[in-house]
Amino acid sequence: MDYFKEREAEINGSLLAVLSGENLLFLGPPGTAKTQLAKNICQSIEGGNFFNYLLTSFSTPEELFGPLSLKALEKDEFRRKIDGCLPTAHIALLDEIFKASSAILNSLLTILNEHKYHNGRELVDVPLLSVFGASNEFPDENESLEALYDRFLFRYRLSYIQDEENFRDLLFRSPEEFKPAASLRISAIYELRERAKDLPVDPDVEMSITELRKSLQLQEIEISDRRWKKVIQVLKVAACSSECPTVDRTMVLLLQHMLWSLPEERETIRKTVFEFAISGGISTEKLSQEAEDLQAAVSMTLKNELPVKVVCDSCGEEFRLRQEIETHHNSYPNHSYTLKTEGSSRIYPYDNLVREIDSLHETAGKASSLPQAQKEVFEKELKNLADRVERIKYRLEEERELLKNLMEANIWLSTLDRNEALLLHDTRNIELSELNDLISKSRSMLGLQSRQAQSEPRPVKGTGKKEGAGKKELEDALVPDSGSCVNSFMKGIGSRLRLR
Repeated sequence: MDYFKEREAEINGSLLAVLSGENLLFLGPPGTAKTQLAKNICQSIEGGNFFNYLLTSFSTPEELFGPLSLKALEKDEFRRKIDGCLPTAHIALLDEIFKASSAILNSLLTILNEHKYHNGRELVDVPLLSVFGASNEFPDENESLEALYDRFLFRYRLSYIQDEENFRDLLFRSPEEFKPAASLRISAIYELRERAKDLPVDPDVEMSITELRKSLQLQEIEISDRRWKKVIQVLKVAACSSECPTVDRTMVLLLQHMLWSLPEERETIRKTVFEFAISGGISTEKLSQEAEDLQAAVSMTLKNELPVKVVCDSCGEEFRLRQEIETHHNSYPNHSYTLKTEGSSRIYPYDNLVREIDSLHETAGKASSLPQAQKEVFEKELKNLADRVERIKYRLEEERELLKNLMEANIWLSTLDRNEALLLHDTRNIELSELNDLISKSRSMLGLQSRQAQSEPRPVKGTGKKEGAGKKELEDALVPDSGSCVNSFMKGIGSRLRLR
C-alpha cells in the first residue's frame, strides 16, 4: 500500500480477482501506473508463469500465441509453439487491450472466458488464474470489443493522485524496489476456490442482492445473469479467504467494482450497493415522504374545521366545515356570511370570510379540535409510522458495532469503504431521529401528548463475535420497507376535502 499511493481498492481487487479466477481491467488516463500496478501484483504469485505484452492495432497472433511450428507444417499440421506465450501463462498483463486486432480477438475471447486455446486441431487447457487488462480508453462501439470488455468482471477507473502529501512522496521520495509483502502459491489458490464453493450465503445477503437487482433495473441498469452468477462465487472466495463462516452483508460492498459498464453508472451503482449492504435498502426518503404526507393530511383536516360557527346571512344556513362553505359558495356565489363570535355580527363576502378564518386560525396558534373519531384515525396512523421508525432506528443502533466488527474481518474492503459505510449508517440514524421530530410535530398539531413510539420487545444484544454471534440481529435489522397505508389514507383525505 505504501508503494502505490491511493490504490488500496485496486490492489485488493487485483488479489481477489486472482484468487477467484476472474479477469480485471484498469481504465484511466496515461501515467496512472496501471501497467506497473498490474505487473507488480503479478509478482506476488509464486511458481507461476507471467506473460506481459503491449498490444497495438498491428499486433499479430504470433506475438501472443507463439510462432508457427515448422515441424508441424512439414506434417501438414497447423500448430503453434506456445511455450512462454499467453496459452501457458498463469498470470497475464495485456496493455492497451482494446487495440487488439480482429485476428487476435477470437482466440483471446475463448482464453478469457473458457481458459481454452485451439492450437490447430488440439484444444489446450490454459492455466490462467487471471488476466489483467489495461487501457487508456473505453472500447469503441464494436461488437467484438464489447464482448472482450464483458470478459473482465472487475473494473477499476484510475485517476491521478489527489492527496497533496502523497503527491509530494511521489515526486521527492526515492522509491524502494517493490517487494511483495506475501506470496501466493498456485496450489493454495485452487484449494481456496474449492473450499469457497460450499460456503453458505446469509439470507439477508440473498435478499439484498435480489432487491439490488430490482433497484438497478428500475434505474435502467441491466446486468447479465452470467455476471450475477460470477459475482456470487467471488463473494464466496472473499469470505472464505477472510476466514468468515458465511458470506455476510459486508461482502456485498465489493459488488461496486463488478457491476458497472459505463462511467456514468459507477456512482449510481456504488450508492445503491451501499444502500442495500448497510441497511437492506430501507428507504428513509420513503419514510420521510409518509411522515410529510401525514402531517399535510393533519394540517389539511384541521384547516377544514372552522374555528367558529359561520352562518349564511342570505339564507340562514349554518356551517362547521370550510368545505361546506365552499360548496355553498359555488351554488350561491353572491351570498354573504356572518361569523358567530362574541360581540361581533359583521357580514363578510366570501373572499373576505376566507381571509378572516385563516387569521383566526393563526391567532389561536392551533386549529380547533377534531371530532374524536377523526382524531383517533390520525393518532393510529401516526403511531404505526412512529413504531416503524423506532423499530428500524433501534435495530440500526444495535447493528453498528456488529457491522464494524464484520467490516474489520473483511480484508477486502478499503479504508474508504469502511468509513463511508459507517458514515451512511450514522446518517440513517440521524434521519430517523428527524423523522421522530416530524411525527411529534404532527401529534402536537392534533393536541396529542408527545410520546415515544411503543416498539416491539427489543432483542438481546449480541456479543459481536464473528462466529455466528449477532447473526439474528443482522437479519432483524432488515426491516422490510413495506408500503404503509399512508398513501391510500391521503387519497381518502384528499377526496373528502376540496380546499382552496
